[in-house]
Amino acid sequence: MHALSRLMKERSGTSALEFAIVAPLFFLALFTLIAYGVYLSVTHSVQQIAADAARTAVAGLDAGERVQLVNRYLDASGFDYSFIDRRKMQVTVAEDPNNPDQFTVRIAYDSGDLPIWNLFTFALPQERIERYATIRIGGI
Repeated sequence: MHALSRLMKERSGTSALEFAIVAPLFFLALFTLIAYGVYLSVTHSVQQIAADAARTAVAGLDAGERVQLVNRYLDASGFDYSFIDRRKMQVTVAEDPNNPDQFTVRIAYDSGDLPIWNLFTFALPQERIERYATIRIGGI
């Protein structure tokens, strides 16, 4: 009994014990924030690329020329965006079926090579990111 009461009064290892309990949860939360930040950054970049490509394509006179302008823009762009690879993009340029005065640039991006997919086993968003931008033909 005497040894147990002496052990209960000893406080020299409590900080290490508390760190051992809290650190895994802290690092899990920290890496989760980083992973979702990377994913949201890539998603925003794909949306921005779709908007820029649509603004470039507005100069096209017909659907074929708009497709050509979008592909030329995407191929010529250096992509200053992190984690974006042009080869993993699927781009479609089509007139809006509900409004013939508009066309839509749709980009589907395979984000399977992002470093976040191999780090965690919890629920993650889809690996295929799809974003689009719609532009009115001929201005306002």
